[in-house]
Amino acid sequence: HIELVESGGGSVQAGGSLRLSCVASGYIGSIGCMAWFRQAPGKAREGVAGIDSAGRTNYADAVEGRFTISKDSANESLYLQMNSLIPEDTAEYYCAADTDARFCFGDFSWQGFRYWGRGTQVDVSS
Repeated sequence: HIELVESGGGSVQAGGSLRLSCVASGYIGSIGCMAWFRQAPGKAREGVAGIDSAGRTNYADAVEGRFTISKDSANESLYLQMNSLIPEDTAEYYCAADTDARFCFGDFSWQGFRYWGRGTQVDVSS
């Protein structure tokens, strides 16, 4: 089992920055993919960024060039640096992990991930 706990959310004005963190514990050596997802009220959960065990990254088009995903080599911590935030980035952000590295790529659907944090809220005002 893997436990994930997010932090770093908050309120910021458009154009500002936030850095989200996710601490992983448990059988973290088995992790193949770690990712960030988000869900806005009334909308489906969507992939934001993913990083596999080799450090290869994948970004949603909506955040490419503004967000940067990173992690430590031990898979203990995952980060999401969010710059140039816009109101459309307002959502609950979730950390996710799975043993299958392929989940970081392809259709990048949330449905394949087995381990989830409880989320951290990000609010961007105009």
